[in-house]
Amino acid sequence: MDEKIINIENMRKKELEVLKENYMDVKMPEEQLEQLKLTIEKGKRENRRERQKRAWTRLTVSAAAVMAAIIILPNTSPSVAYAMEKVPLLGGLVRLVTWRDYEYEDERHQAEVKVEKLEFAMADENGSEEEISMNTETLDSSNTKELEKSMGEINAQIEEITNQLMAEFESHMQEEMGYQDLVVKSEVVTNNEEYFTLRLLCYQGAGSGYEWNYFYTIDLATGERLQLKNLFVEDADYITLISDDIKRQMREQMEADENVYYWLDDEMEEWNFKSITEETSFYINEEGKLVINFNEGDVAPMYMGVVEFVIEEEIIGDILK
Repeated sequence: MDEKIINIENMRKKELEVLKENYMDVKMPEEQLEQLKLTIEKGKRENRRERQKRAWTRLTVSAAAVMAAIIILPNTSPSVAYAMEKVPLLGGLVRLVTWRDYEYEDERHQAEVKVEKLEFAMADENGSEEEISMNTETLDSSNTKELEKSMGEINAQIEEITNQLMAEFESHMQEEMGYQDLVVKSEVVTNNEEYFTLRLLCYQGAGSGYEWNYFYTIDLATGERLQLKNLFVEDADYITLISDDIKRQMREQMEADENVYYWLDDEMEEWNFKSITEETSFYINEEGKLVINFNEGDVAPMYMGVVEFVIEEEIIGDILK
């Protein structure tokens, strides 16, 4: 290696050591210490933003999101809500409405919140009686009521989660609690003749970041929210079958890639993945396959991020309804 380059590298190392020593020196002037802290935090923030960009490039923007207008608000009030572009979905039965579209950024804080809510098509004041009749003829009156109930429950949960995250963001700003990032987005995962699934994706960053998902699935034949047990015949041991297949997939992935790691055969027995539960997060993809979702840190180290396992029909086909 060129001697000049080596000297430059050595000088940089010495500079870093000096910075470290200065930082640890309690005699360092408060003003200078604060400036050094800000410089270090700025570097950390840039790393978090880069991680956040990588995390969210995986998202596929739905047609509703593309068509909705972008509004940049001048404040951080969690009570702001806008009903924006309405886009028909589910054969005219349900509409997605952009309920909150919010962006904020300053030197220490960054937020991007874009959330859709479900709206029953009959609530569209522009819809004619003929259109409403055509929209609901595929469901009887009881199923229509069930669909409306399901949408109301989903909307209430999404609103509660979003309001809580926005309130935390605003509180941290007021208390000047360092740097923070917030991302909340919704995405249509599945939209076919049988199922509709909306995913709420959340990310919070403050030093380190954490990403997690909520899935809301509606069975379009009944209008009901789908639970995992609803997919299987009564008394079927679907938990064991799915759990064993997930363990198999985990081992195969770890054998194929040394960078993949799950808490499966770890010495810390209490960390190891043992089984799913009735409450484990899931959805049905566009191919009609069951997908089990685990958030960051659930079954693997945080660097693995959100992980999913597709359960093939050959595993559970005999016990499906």
